[in-house]
Amino acid sequence: MNQDNIRKMESVISSDYDNMTGMVIFKDGEAVYEKYYNSFTEANRIHIFSATKSIISILFGIAIDKGMIEGLDQKVLDFFPDYQVKRGEKTLQNIRIRDMLTMTVPYKFKFNPYVKYFTSPDWVKFSLDKLGGKGKIGEFRYAPIVGPDVLSGILVKATGKSVLDFARENLFDPLGINVENTVTFKDKEEQMEFYKADDVSGWVAGPTGVHTAGWGLTLAPMDMAKIGQMYLDGGVWEGRRIVSESWIKESTSEHSRWNRINIGYGYLWWIAEDENGFAAMGDGGNIIYVSRDKRMVVAVTSTFKPRAKDRIEFIKKYVEPLFV
Repeated sequence: MNQDNIRKMESVISSDYDNMTGMVIFKDGEAVYEKYYNSFTEANRIHIFSATKSIISILFGIAIDKGMIEGLDQKVLDFFPDYQVKRGEKTLQNIRIRDMLTMTVPYKFKFNPYVKYFTSPDWVKFSLDKLGGKGKIGEFRYAPIVGPDVLSGILVKATGKSVLDFARENLFDPLGINVENTVTFKDKEEQMEFYKADDVSGWVAGPTGVHTAGWGLTLAPMDMAKIGQMYLDGGVWEGRRIVSESWIKESTSEHSRWNRINIGYGYLWWIAEDENGFAAMGDGGNIIYVSRDKRMVVAVTSTFKPRAKDRIEFIKKYVEPLFV
């Protein structure tokens, strides 16, 4: 790597990306850069916010590979036979897993009802209650927190295990990733402390014990880089098949598009078209960035910061030139 470019990049991190806690870069299957900033170390675990969604996508691929889920055209309500559908609620009855993974389902709210969600006794049911309405299936609507937990509920029903246990057995343990605990909150204050914590290894669960799908997982940069490299290698890690290559190809292809910011979306992965790549992204600047063309994985963790600067722009401008 070009040492002048490394110094330039690290200077920019210090001045313009001051909430970054660590970065790991894999090139051609090898870890070529690992560094931590602002007194953070490899031992710290950071809440990766919405990058959690892409982990859920991987788990769906594994569950389908194992025959636990028939396919993406299964209706969401097939997994919740006891759910009482309101009279005249036709849209909800037609929503498929595919629609949830591509963020193309309508919701019965204009603004995200975060307070009602967090204080509800069942986050999965609350999300089901908000699905449907007058909108059309097939139109992109990004759901940061309220809604994706339906996918966690489906995983629990399909696998017979908690999301974390299924992830440990089929993804985390094979990759040498340690996610220690199920994290729950007694009150808002505990939740706010979790957002700022750097020493919690775990995955948040709601009052019923179902883990979150849209946020709530803590990982280290090396953990995220391993996940990206496994995907870049077609679903194999150290000779072991983790998820099918066909799922990776399908889930990281564009199936919908957020026209407002002109970016494609796969199955809970953002599509980086110009690099023949894809990314998991979370608030504050947490990212797993994979470029097939450059055979590169970039994993970044960051503490939460409103309106954090674009990490893909950072990667293209400062990380990729390291290998010129």
